[in-house]
Amino acid sequence: MKISIDAMGGDNAPHEIVKGVLQALQTFEDLEIQLYGDEQKLAPLVTAHERLQVIHTDEVIEGTDEPVRAIRRKKNSSMVKMAESVKTGEADGCVSAGNTGALMAAGLFIVGRIDQVDRPALSSTLPTLDGKGFVMLDMGANADAKPEHLQQFAVMGSVYAEKVRGIANPRVGLLNIGTEDIKGNELTKAAFTLLKEAPINFVGNVESRDLLTGVADVIVTDGFTGNMVLKTLEGTASGIFTLLKEAFNTSTKTKISALLVKNELRGIKNKLDYSEYGGAGLFGLKAPVIKAHGSSNANAIFHAIRQARTMVEHNVCDIIQTTLRKESSND
Repeated sequence: MKISIDAMGGDNAPHEIVKGVLQALQTFEDLEIQLYGDEQKLAPLVTAHERLQVIHTDEVIEGTDEPVRAIRRKKNSSMVKMAESVKTGEADGCVSAGNTGALMAAGLFIVGRIDQVDRPALSSTLPTLDGKGFVMLDMGANADAKPEHLQQFAVMGSVYAEKVRGIANPRVGLLNIGTEDIKGNELTKAAFTLLKEAPINFVGNVESRDLLTGVADVIVTDGFTGNMVLKTLEGTASGIFTLLKEAFNTSTKTKISALLVKNELRGIKNKLDYSEYGGAGLFGLKAPVIKAHGSSNANAIFHAIRQARTMVEHNVCDIIQTTLRKESSND
């Protein structure tokens, strides 16, 4: 299979992108990679490899660019060319750590959405206390959503959790302000009814305080709420480790204590490390499009590529399309 990579997107491009690519090529013998970017900047970093092709582009979509305008005007950018390779079938999927909005626009307008999908969703795998993690969507692609959109998100998330994360009969929960069936606003109440009828293992409403306990394998919400939850979790985790670091540096006694629990603290930090889970998938498109975190290091890029490869290997996009087609025909 062949995956296209945007070498110029992200805070650590292109060096960390290239390192992640080379790691993926070493790990997966069935993988071919097309690396899009400035040849002059990539040449000192790239090691010759029979399954790696570097394709020169002379434009870069910056993080400050307006997404849709950038996609339309920067036709020779690494991100646009990467997406076009997927549209033409030259590549099976793609990965970028660049401008999130631009990648969403490239996915929607270039790669294209599945016919049965009204709104593609941005999905991330977030950590849990037991280390297993859970899939959450939407994480910000749609600030406003309708009940039927949440139903589609649930189906897409369930397929992904089963086929990519290897979870049999994944539990799907609806994020709400209480666990009772009657809780919520008009959106969640209507979505609750639709999710009970969907071809998924729906376990009902779940509260945000229970997310890290592994209450469900897939959590569904609108993009406005999902994005706030994501940033709250990231900020809380970062804040806790900052407080711990300050506490362990207050005296000689606490510094000695820090040395004694160093490995345990590292283990906790690794459990909460986003880079181990890959990137955020744009679900509902005709092919896998993975958004790696903007500050991704080589390890995060490697896992984002692994994620795209697994989605291609298990035909996730085709299964989503088939499942939604069957559901619509039964309505």
